[in-house]
Order: sequence, then structure tokens, then C-alpha cells
Amino acid sequence: MNNENQPDFLNPSYETEVRTADRASVDYAVGLLLQGEPVAMPTETVYGLAADALNQEAVLKIFHAKKRPYNDPLIVHVAGNDSRWSIDPLDCLSKRDLVNLDHFDTCAQNRVRELVRVFWPGPLTLVLPRGKAIPDCVTADLPTVAIRMPRHPVAKMLITMTGKPLAAPSANRFGRISPTSAQDVVAELSGRIRLILDGGPCEVGLESTVLSVSAEGNLNLLRPGAVSVMAIARALQLPDNVIQENRLAPPPDTAPMSPGMSDSHYAPGKPFHILPAPVAELLDADTAWLKTVCPEDTKRLGLLVFFGDAEAAGRRFAQLTGKAVQAVALSQTANAEEAARALFREMRRLDDQSTAQVLFAEPCRVDDPLAPAIRDRLGRAVTR
Repeated sequence: MNNENQPDFLNPSYETEVRTADRASVDYAVGLLLQGEPVAMPTETVYGLAADALNQEAVLKIFHAKKRPYNDPLIVHVAGNDSRWSIDPLDCLSKRDLVNLDHFDTCAQNRVRELVRVFWPGPLTLVLPRGKAIPDCVTADLPTVAIRMPRHPVAKMLITMTGKPLAAPSANRFGRISPTSAQDVVAELSGRIRLILDGGPCEVGLESTVLSVSAEGNLNLLRPGAVSVMAIARALQLPDNVIQENRLAPPPDTAPMSPGMSDSHYAPGKPFHILPAPVAELLDADTAWLKTVCPEDTKRLGLLVFFGDAEAAGRRFAQLTGKAVQAVALSQTANAEEAARALFREMRRLDDQSTAQVLFAEPCRVDDPLAPAIRDRLGRAVTR
């Protein structure tokens, strides 16, 4: 489907309502979801735009609200509310026709079971062969489906109370900075959806790790996230190098295996660049590169500092560039979890609320399991 001559149900005009995610608001959201309306909901990763994953019209409304290309698959969110889940979660998913593991060998099935046991509910998405119940629009016609179990209580309630798996990409316009608060969703989707449930700031602040599992049990990291390669390998008692990494963007007009694989993603509206070194290590010679990415009339820069004193980094950067600088630190205590949680929030603040004309970030050189995910998000946000 292209974006022209769309059916009337894809062209609504909404007065978007923001409600605190109490029981009455969750009940209201459940009603909207059962009517085929998308609802923005909090998760532990980022805010998601949820709709009944088995209702094609509802899913198409997600694409329309986000202006998302139809060849970019969605993640399906499930809850372990079946009494048999604790006995055999794969059997539950298979009997609901969400996945089809008929051709998975014993090694592959055991690996999936262990990953589910250790990491669900939580920020790990598994890419598995799709079942017949999943509409083509959810998977971009791929033979696989991306599926995870969120641990946020509001997301879990919505899935349980609707009795439906929920397709839920990030609740923002496609390619933009992911939302980690209800107000971020307002800035992105006001007038395009009916309801935003406000569950406070997101715990993780980065999208889920996405891992594909083949019929032979081969593992392929498609998107890094809060669950690290090291943690996955440890859970399966495997060496880290057994897990392959395939994060390259697909060829044009080809559906990626996972969300978040486009070259340009998570991007601010203003030009954004990664510095060649932390500000404290920049040399006068680096100013030549800075001049190539800053138009001559640029007067004010924004700066994301990973750890430490943002004011000191801002003063140093101002000396090097001869520009006014607004600097923010992601963590003053060198805490990688804090930095990851703040990344999208502070990037959005510099983009939307500051007078900075060009944005810069220090490179992520921290030695931490979260570092690959942070570097991935920064790299895809860079202006090309």
C-alpha cells in the first residue's frame, strides 16, 4: 500500500487526550484498543504506539500516525497470562498461531525457551518464524515476526485485559528521536492519535535488543539494546563470538528483518554530528572539521557530554569553535544506565527547546554492556 488514495479510516482527525495511567484510564484505553484505535502506552524501553496486532485496520493506523513506511516491520508484544505459560511458553505462542516453530530443531527450541525464561518480561525481542494469525502488514510480508514480552505494568495490563497481542513501535514520527515520556509523544503525535497513557519516564530509555534465532539455533543480533550480547551468551552458556551481528541497513525497497535498522533513525530535526574525540581531548586542528559541518552563520551549538562537568566541556567547546554552546551531561556520575536513560531525553531537549542550530555529541567510549546500544543510536542519528 502506498500513502496515496488511502481509505477513510486512515484519515481521522483527533483531539489527543493525555491521561495518567490509572485503572480508569487503562480501562478506557482497553476499550479503544478493542475498537481498533491505536493508543500510546509506556513500556520499560520507550513509549510505544499500540494496536491490536491481529487487526489489520488497527495496525495500518499505526503506520499512518507515524508516517512509517509499510516495509518496516513491527514488534508484537505479548503477556504470559496463560496458565500454561510457565510450563511451555513456546507452546502457548504456537497454539495462538503467533509463531511457527515446526521446523526448529531441539537446540533452537531449547535456546528460545532459555532466552524467554531468563529475559522475559523485559527488553529482549526475538525474531522467529511467524504464525498464520499475524497479518502481513505487521511483518512487512517477511516470513518472521519480532516478538517480546514487556515488563512495564501498564503495557502488561493492556495486553492482558484486551486478550490481544499488541503491535507497538515507538510512539513518534518515523525516523525521529524516540519518546521516553508522555510529553514526548504529545510533541510527536498530537492530533494523530486519540489517547496517550502517561506512565512516567521510561526505565531503560533505549529500544529493546533484537535477536533472531534460526531453525538450527544460530543467533544473530539485529539491534543492540539493554540486554547485551554478553548477557545473552552467558544465559545460554555460549562464548560471545557465537552470536553474529548483522546491523547493516537493507538495500532500498527491501524490508529490514527488524525495526531500527535504517541508516538514518532516532534523528533530531537539527543537524547532528559525533565529535572525533571527547571535548577534553579535542585539538585546535579539529576545528577545521567543525567548520565543515557548521554553516558560516551558525551562532549557537548544542553539545551532549557523556560523563562529567557539562559546563566545563561547554566552555572548552566554545573556545575551540568560537560559538556559544549549550551543553548537557547524560550522567555526572559516570553511570552508563543513567546515560542511556537520558540520551533521547536530552537529545530531544537540545533539538526542541534550545536555540542551538547544530548539535554535537561526544563519542561513546565507555566500557559497559550498554555502550553498543548507545553507539548504535548515536550513529544512526547522525546527519547524512
